[in-house]
Amino acid sequence: MTGGAPPVVLAVDSGGSGLRAVLARGTEVLGEPVASGEAVRTGARGIDAGHLLELLLPLARRLLDAAGCERPAAVAVGAAGFATLGEQLRAELPSALTRELGVGRVALVADAVAAYAGALGARPGAVIVAGTGLIAIGTDLDRWRRADGWGHLLGDCGGGAWIGRAGLEAALRAYDGRTGGSAWLLARAEEVFGPMDGLPGRVYPRPDRPAVLASFAPEVAARTEDDPVAAGILREAARHMADAAAAVCPASGEPRVALTGGLFKLGDPLLVPLRAELAKRLPHAPLVPAEGDPLVGAVRIAVAWAGGGLGLPYDERMLYAVAEK
Repeated sequence: MTGGAPPVVLAVDSGGSGLRAVLARGTEVLGEPVASGEAVRTGARGIDAGHLLELLLPLARRLLDAAGCERPAAVAVGAAGFATLGEQLRAELPSALTRELGVGRVALVADAVAAYAGALGARPGAVIVAGTGLIAIGTDLDRWRRADGWGHLLGDCGGGAWIGRAGLEAALRAYDGRTGGSAWLLARAEEVFGPMDGLPGRVYPRPDRPAVLASFAPEVAARTEDDPVAAGILREAARHMADAAAAVCPASGEPRVALTGGLFKLGDPLLVPLRAELAKRLPHAPLVPAEGDPLVGAVRIAVAWAGGGLGLPYDERMLYAVAEK
């Protein structure tokens, strides 16, 4: 680039529903993101670097051609599961991107880190990332801390699958005649899933069981005003979220808290009790609107790395950066 113009960078967000990519010059996004509807496979060595590259390269080349750019100065890839399944990505993807795209600087980050960077940028604080699952991530800009994100069988407390499962449990309690049940949730569950005596057979074998459970979360949120059981489930979800945020939020340094993820589209039935819980648990950390999504976070990380820094803590499992010599 000439005349001091910021370099062009490539940002990627790889999640369970597919892969998105966009070019940016500085903080200015160049055109609309492009996407692959296919999710990156996971194999014996974790996230499949070859498959990610196979999905990404056509998108990247389309973006570069449209922008009239030969190669990006840096690439940042936010990948779901990177913290625990990133071995192959770390070993193979940076050199592959250098070979295929001529890029000299590559940053690979956990999807939660991309979400944090998109929501708060390079500031201390905590971000609750809530969709089907749930994780809280925080930093004092010295190191990362995470809480929950352990999946729907062991954790993700307060996430979409957790709320949906709690709603279905309340429906089954009403079906059995046990205490703690909700006749309204029972009626909704039967309308959505069919007769309750067949529910286990329709849910347990599903490979997408977390998403199936999470699909019932909006039903729980829909009647909180006049169903005390549904309202109690959302209050408990808010307590779990605030608990996770409190576990990772710095105690000093003027931290902020932000929320990101599709679950917050449930609106006030969840947000009202969550705001109250956060104010009680983290009075020193104001809740602020998220500035952007994980793709914006990947852009910010790529821009920072193109300039030779990161602005956020380096951690091989959370934020791994390589500069080719």
